[in-house]
Amino acid sequence: MAAGLVLSAVTGAQAIDFKAKGQWIMSFDYGQNGSFSKARGWGQKNEDSNQDEFEAMQRVRLQLDAVASEALSGTVYFEIGDSIWGQNEGSGAALGADGSIVEVKRAYIDWMPPQTDLKVRMGIQGVALPSFTTGSNVLNDDVAGVVANYKFTDNVSVTALWARPYNDNFAGYGAGVKDGHAKDYRKNYMDNMDFFALMVPMQFDGIKVTPWGAYAAIGPNAFKDAKGDPFGNISELGKSKGYVKSGLTPVGGRLHRDGTSAADGDSLGSYSDAWWAGLTGDVTMFDPFRFAWDFTYGSVTNHNDSRLNRSGWILSGLFEYKMDWGIPGIVAWYASGDNGNPADGSERLPSFGANNTNQFSNFAFDGDPYIARDAVIGHNMAGTWGVGARLKDMSFVEDLKHTFRINYMGGTNAPKMGRKLAEKNDPIYANSYALGMEGMYLTTEDQALEIGLTNTYKMYENFLINLEADYVAMWLEDRGNAKRIASKGDKNQVRDAWNINLAFVYSF
Repeated sequence: MAAGLVLSAVTGAQAIDFKAKGQWIMSFDYGQNGSFSKARGWGQKNEDSNQDEFEAMQRVRLQLDAVASEALSGTVYFEIGDSIWGQNEGSGAALGADGSIVEVKRAYIDWMPPQTDLKVRMGIQGVALPSFTTGSNVLNDDVAGVVANYKFTDNVSVTALWARPYNDNFAGYGAGVKDGHAKDYRKNYMDNMDFFALMVPMQFDGIKVTPWGAYAAIGPNAFKDAKGDPFGNISELGKSKGYVKSGLTPVGGRLHRDGTSAADGDSLGSYSDAWWAGLTGDVTMFDPFRFAWDFTYGSVTNHNDSRLNRSGWILSGLFEYKMDWGIPGIVAWYASGDNGNPADGSERLPSFGANNTNQFSNFAFDGDPYIARDAVIGHNMAGTWGVGARLKDMSFVEDLKHTFRINYMGGTNAPKMGRKLAEKNDPIYANSYALGMEGMYLTTEDQALEIGLTNTYKMYENFLINLEADYVAMWLEDRGNAKRIASKGDKNQVRDAWNINLAFVYSF
């Protein structure tokens, strides 16, 4: 009997194949005027700046896959950094090191029900809504949830998603705030945000098309005390009557016009509704020509205050011609912007978690693939338009590639709204630190020119050196209380932003 038990145990065991992946990045930045103002730019002596003109940084990412079979595996993905050399708190890179800086970036399991083509992923994972041009301007970030994919044919599949970006972060109202209740009164009450999406990727000879739709239910306390809130501190702007529209945060439904949380107001029983829909496509049937486009529309309805409603859209496209030495192309985008009435909600595309690697811009928007400084205008393209040209992956020497970009862009928001913002904020960087992820608030009278050159040398199979130089010239309208041509040394003087980055990347 003992021998039989031993044999059965051996038979039932299954070997686990462990696979490791990783990436080391050493990055060196030098630049100035990251906020288009000397007072808020990159400078060792600037009291309003949180970065030096020169900074050395590093990041390590390690991924471990435990693979039982093609139908079952688990993944844990650690990140160490971003670590600024010499910084102790948050980096652990000061003298002596030893900081607690290891983070769990992703942790999930992949599995398939027996005898089916259904694939399921559960846990903290990277999620990006479909895009063939810029990258998603709605969601491209790590989030906890469940993703299921089923392949009907070789040409058509469907992907369904449920994610929970926020829940159980609300700490309560605090003692004396609500009729003398304890500080944790209604802790974690109505503070969840649940996100659902359905995508239908279709692939045929020379063409890919993906229609998709998404819906989110947003609790009135969803962003209250949420660690890592991507929407920034908008309380000061929201407290002023008439500024709700431009201070409503990317998804809306956060503040009443007096700046308090919706949960502090009249209704605690209703969720805000948000939905998005899009169609993206990629056409390569006319090789070496390629054409791609993205269209996204989104809307947020706040049932407590209609002035917190938001709806908008963005259309982007690119045209490329592949040659032996490189890929020249033309890019363009247009996104809806606010009108001049702050009482009728916002006309900008709502978004959350749009930390995408933007394919059109490495510096003005969030496009750098490593840890160089970027997004000097914004993390998404809401409220902007632009046209540009690029020469991608030029190569005249083996293992050395170059990409040159030039983009001319402007805002689609009404100048009247920009001037209203300037009354409460820095006239040059109108909504800096007020609208969080949305970055600069460009109006139809603002323009910018971005020029960038990326050089990548593949020294070894797993080791490359990346040298990038970027420059953004900015022309802003007079916001009312800021002079377009300021005196020398004036902190409100508009200054062009630029940055040079040298990165060493080891991947395996």
